[in-house]
Amino acid sequence: MEAKKVLFITTEIEPFVSENACSVKGHILPQSIQELGYEIRTFSPKWGGINERRNQLHEVIRLSGMNLIIDDTDHPLIIKVATLTSAKMQVYFIDNDDYFMKRGILTDKEGKEYADNGERAIFYARGVLETVKKLGWRPDIIHCYGWAAALAPFYIKQAYNDEPSFRDAKVVMEVSPKEFQRDLGADSAKFVEYKDAHYADIADICGEAYGHTELEKIGVKFADGVIIENKDVDPSIIDYAKSLGLPVLDPVEGDSFREAYSAFYQQIAEASNN
Repeated sequence: MEAKKVLFITTEIEPFVSENACSVKGHILPQSIQELGYEIRTFSPKWGGINERRNQLHEVIRLSGMNLIIDDTDHPLIIKVATLTSAKMQVYFIDNDDYFMKRGILTDKEGKEYADNGERAIFYARGVLETVKKLGWRPDIIHCYGWAAALAPFYIKQAYNDEPSFRDAKVVMEVSPKEFQRDLGADSAKFVEYKDAHYADIADICGEAYGHTELEKIGVKFADGVIIENKDVDPSIIDYAKSLGLPVLDPVEGDSFREAYSAFYQQIAEASNN
């Protein structure tokens, strides 16, 4: 199989949020891959600090309207979209009043990390996958980047594996340096339950602790290939990926990353034919 279509599930995208290493990567990576001739779709959470009027976001009514149940509570799924004209790239935003409206990315105004960041990652991952289903789009590669995207591989392989949009897709997990310190609590990991995605599938990873490292290891466990963002990634995550025998792309510096990533996508896609 040749990879021609890539779905990007990112955590932040500049200029919608302030410039930092993660948000710049969230912008440059999809744009660069698109410039190589791939068809792409790009998703981000609609963080509370994103100015809808300035960035010209608007709701996509035909994609909005369903509820996602997390811990027996209904949470409405709202889909918005905006266009980065300079990059000729459209971005879909996953929104919800409880998890994103008037709330920061990781911390509140006092700098305190949100206790429900794990639930926010659940809502985001499932929201993206439900939206792609409605779009009827079938990516060849799904590239997950950052803590908010880390549960997507788990749901793709366990809960959505029979869906036409994901049945043949290969998943790449790009692991990043630690983005938050808080232990979310092992009990909250059980909120991941959905269809055939069970807590028992990840209990070996988050039985005693459940934080950034555990989230990324879950992504790795259900990925077909792993990209190491840079040298500051937790070595235990890298060791875990290698222990599973997964293809691993080491950090790539400079502008050559897009060619390296493209070659890695093709490697992952071709491995499915062997």
